[in-house]
Amino acid sequence: MYFSLPTEYREAGIEELKERITAVRERLGSRLCILTHHYQRMEVVEFGDRVGDSYALSKIAAGQKETETIVFCGVHFMAESAEILTAEHQNVFLPNPLAGCPMADMAEMADVLEAWEFLKQFGGEDKIMPISYMNTAAGLKAFTGKYGGLICTSSNADAALKWAFDRREKAFFFPDENLGRNTGKKMGLKPDEMVVWDFSLDNGGLTDEQIDRARIILWKGHCHVHTNFTAEHVDEVRRERPGVKVVVHPECPVEVVDRADASGSTKFIVEYCEKAPSGSVIAIGTEINLINRMAHEHQDKTIIELSGKTCPVCANMYRTTLNDLAHCLENYPDLKRIEVSDSTRRDARLALERMLEVR
Repeated sequence: MYFSLPTEYREAGIEELKERITAVRERLGSRLCILTHHYQRMEVVEFGDRVGDSYALSKIAAGQKETETIVFCGVHFMAESAEILTAEHQNVFLPNPLAGCPMADMAEMADVLEAWEFLKQFGGEDKIMPISYMNTAAGLKAFTGKYGGLICTSSNADAALKWAFDRREKAFFFPDENLGRNTGKKMGLKPDEMVVWDFSLDNGGLTDEQIDRARIILWKGHCHVHTNFTAEHVDEVRRERPGVKVVVHPECPVEVVDRADASGSTKFIVEYCEKAPSGSVIAIGTEINLINRMAHEHQDKTIIELSGKTCPVCANMYRTTLNDLAHCLENYPDLKRIEVSDSTRRDARLALERMLEVR
């Protein structure tokens, strides 16, 4: 996809951009809603009517019954989900159309369908429940809905997996291996009950015996931000800062989650920082923009990035700038909105609505 911001917006100063954004918001009032993910730049978050993680923002989008225009400051799969959950008269826009997600790209539709075809011999939809992480394209959400499954986020992965096991023997969880493994481990599953389907290998690189024994078949996918964190980072920060509390996102490797004091969704991390006593030292294993904002908002606490050196930035979240937001708000009637075909929308909406019902 090609996207070029007009020179007028590229060269505008910060104060001018803020004034222009504010003017559009005042003019449109309740007809406009700006949804902003926690990982966005601090100056973009400032203009969010609602700020949250992917679960919260999906729920908010579904509840925007009267709003005509939703501008989603996040990445493509989030805006797509908002489009699926909103009504026909509402339009969803992504300020920077190039804001994608490498993890979502790790689960291609053709690869997932090939895996599902193979898994039919192990019971298919009679025994295996597909669970798609929010970080997937609309087509895979539709696949999940079609075969009776649901979408999950890091906020409700525990509940989603329990929901699946209440209905079928196994779960087919994609695309984030670490979230699936950490969630399964928390539920008491043993290592040999969780196997990884490597889409680059014949039969996922698994034997029939491994699949028979497994409760969760995990897709070989990961978040490039959260896999930067290591067990050594946790050990090192504990040596350097006695009494530090370590809180990490469950997309981190299992050995990092095991060593942390707490693990949870972006919302969980935000609330952890809010509730921590004044004077607390908190090392966080997640995206750097959220960490910086937590440090700024809670200056009575010392809030640092876990590794101290990797600068774990999500480049796609970082793509959206005030320049993009101003351009989108002033020109949205002429811009391409987020669109999902009717056939995809129907099944994807089923999976997303199940997500919103399961907590």
